[in-house]
Amino acid sequence: MTRLIIARHGNTFDPQQTPTRVGARTDLPLVEKGRAQAEAIGQYLKANQLIPDVIYSSHLQRTIETAKIAVKASGVSNPVYQLDIFNEIDYGPDENKTEEQVIARIGKEAIEKWDKDADVPEGWLVDPDEIIKNWIDFAEQIRAHDDNETVLVVTSNGTARFAPYITGDYEGFSKEHSIKLSTGALGILNFIDDKWQIQDWNLRL
Repeated sequence: MTRLIIARHGNTFDPQQTPTRVGARTDLPLVEKGRAQAEAIGQYLKANQLIPDVIYSSHLQRTIETAKIAVKASGVSNPVYQLDIFNEIDYGPDENKTEEQVIARIGKEAIEKWDKDADVPEGWLVDPDEIIKNWIDFAEQIRAHDDNETVLVVTSNGTARFAPYITGDYEGFSKEHSIKLSTGALGILNFIDDKWQIQDWNLRL
């Protein structure tokens, strides 16, 4: 059985800081809480016999750092490969803006549609079809090996929410789950009976 574990990177803001909508053009490091979340990911993988055989991240330091900490905590020393397809989306004019500023520009309803159905707000530089194709192609590639691999991908919230399209039933998925991944949370999908199935989604550690 091929297993795909998708992790969202850890926190990039301390409690006293005002979070912003951090996208592809804002390359922040993890804060202390984020590093602890990455450690927790690795400990969870180790405790549940989910040690990854192959690890991928985006090119953003928050995902690379999360992946490296998690891998070390899981007890292995595998390299982390960076792929463009796992980079965060570009929030256009809302990049690195506070949520208050974003809502003032596009409205609360647009944010709700993004969080519920992955409908892209006006002005964001996102091609959902391309992201979905990337996930489907990647899932097919790792499945085609047919060697019982466990693959870990560390990415960001905007990109991760499209991953369940590989199940072929995104509508059903979105009715049962929030499509968002929290910081430091996991989604676990298994290829069983010739299809990808959700084991866990937004698993907070």
